[in-house]
Amino acid sequence: MMPFVGSLFFVVILLGVALLANAVRVVREYERLVVFRLGRLVGERGPGLVLLIPVIDRAVKVGLRTVTMDVPPQDIITKDNVTVKVNAVIYFRVMSSQEAVVQVENYLYATSQIAQTTLRSILGQAELDELLSEREKLNQALQQVIDRQTEPWGVKVSTVEVKNVDLPQEMQRAIARQAEAERERRAKIINAEGEYQAAARLTEAAAVIAREPAALQLRYLQTLAEIATENNSTTIFPVPIDMLKAFMGAAEKRSGA
Repeated sequence: MMPFVGSLFFVVILLGVALLANAVRVVREYERLVVFRLGRLVGERGPGLVLLIPVIDRAVKVGLRTVTMDVPPQDIITKDNVTVKVNAVIYFRVMSSQEAVVQVENYLYATSQIAQTTLRSILGQAELDELLSEREKLNQALQQVIDRQTEPWGVKVSTVEVKNVDLPQEMQRAIARQAEAERERRAKIINAEGEYQAAARLTEAAAVIAREPAALQLRYLQTLAEIATENNSTTIFPVPIDMLKAFMGAAEKRSGA
């Protein structure tokens, strides 16, 4: 009889320790416990030491830190009928642990699914050029739509970023040809603009020389100086008649005297 009583007492002690261990919870600063008492929501507890009534209370732990979730690649048909594969990353956190537990069965899975469907819906309304060049605008649209749908669950979506846009090979080649043609067009425009500016400057120089003939002679002498500096060979050049007339006039005056 005594061994049986001792064994029973030992079992009772173990059961009491187990119940006590389940009744005492330590909740971290970034966590909350959503407590249900006989199936009825009591509220959230934490952080710190939380005491639960054994058997009667059931607690669900919810993290409050920002969650980074990858959205799997989605096949999207753009507005201009181009099939692309797009993936994204979403940043969100739980603002109300009670709603995250009560309003939706699994808020992580639900947020992932709503992000995938919204990605296909929003990006499918954009053309390919918009998808490639206006990434920030599309990110904001995705964030607003997803956040509006997850708000009843107590989940706040802070950022949505489109990561990669994978194009078909033929579309990549077409975009490369388009970019090359655009570069050639810009080069031709820049070259034509340079020719235009050069012609305008030459016209202005010609107008100055027409008003001041001495400017032509100065330019002529400057050109001779450059030729003499750059070339060591003998250079034969014509002398303007106006310059010879000046020297001849001076010589005649000296001879007459």
